[in-house]
Amino acid sequence: MEEAEAEVTWTRETIPKVLKIVSTRLPQRDLISLLLVSPWLHRTLVSHPSLWLVLDFSQMGNAGNRLVAALSLPRYRHVKHINLEFAHDIEDKHLELIKSKCLDSLQNLESLNLNGCQKISDKGIEAITSVCPILKVFSIYWNVSFTDEAYRRMSLLIYLKFLDLCGAQNLSDDGLSCIAECVNLVSLNLTWCVRVTDEGVMAIAQGCTSLEFLSLFGIVGVTDKCLEALSSSCSNTITTLDVNGCIGIKRRSRDELLHLFPHLKCFKVHS
Repeated sequence: MEEAEAEVTWTRETIPKVLKIVSTRLPQRDLISLLLVSPWLHRTLVSHPSLWLVLDFSQMGNAGNRLVAALSLPRYRHVKHINLEFAHDIEDKHLELIKSKCLDSLQNLESLNLNGCQKISDKGIEAITSVCPILKVFSIYWNVSFTDEAYRRMSLLIYLKFLDLCGAQNLSDDGLSCIAECVNLVSLNLTWCVRVTDEGVMAIAQGCTSLEFLSLFGIVGVTDKCLEALSSSCSNTITTLDVNGCIGIKRRSRDELLHLFPHLKCFKVHS
């Protein structure tokens, strides 16, 4: 009798704890495979919400339909991180479908990676900003289809801290002025945003006074004016500044740089 009770205790208490520890170290695909082993194991795994906080479809085919299907499942109701980097077949229609059918599933989303998803346009951004109220990390480099309307929508992400817009070739100063309304930004990647000028960067300096990292790599339209504006507003926070390829910004000595940005640890300038 005692052995039977011990076995029940082991099954109900010890095994779930062990599974929880092991499962957190498994890739998402392996974790999902475990669900198919037995109904008991399925119930055990699903009962731990902390195991289902990440969705990773990076470089996978049919990613749009996979995403919609996953977010329709109760276990992903509290998902915090979604990675779709270079995922295939993800389009605006999938994000709009999520907006209409899976609204509650993205209320806790903190991080979204859409890097290389070329079929996402302004419509997709409108859908994302409507259903992700606490998004903090947003990465969407090498998307050339956005207009300034997309960046106006991004300005609604008031909790945003990290934004990667590398290669956003249509981003204008007006669009960047909208991004400046994300006052909690600490990291902004504007690498190869070739339409940006001093005007846009000065708006960022004025609005994003907690900025720690800024990349202006490859932007030939910026000059020392934007550096002076950044120094005036963000001198106490900026630690990394990349102006490599910014031919309008002159080289400076270490002492000159520290005078502008006392906490600077990394400054990359053109050769």
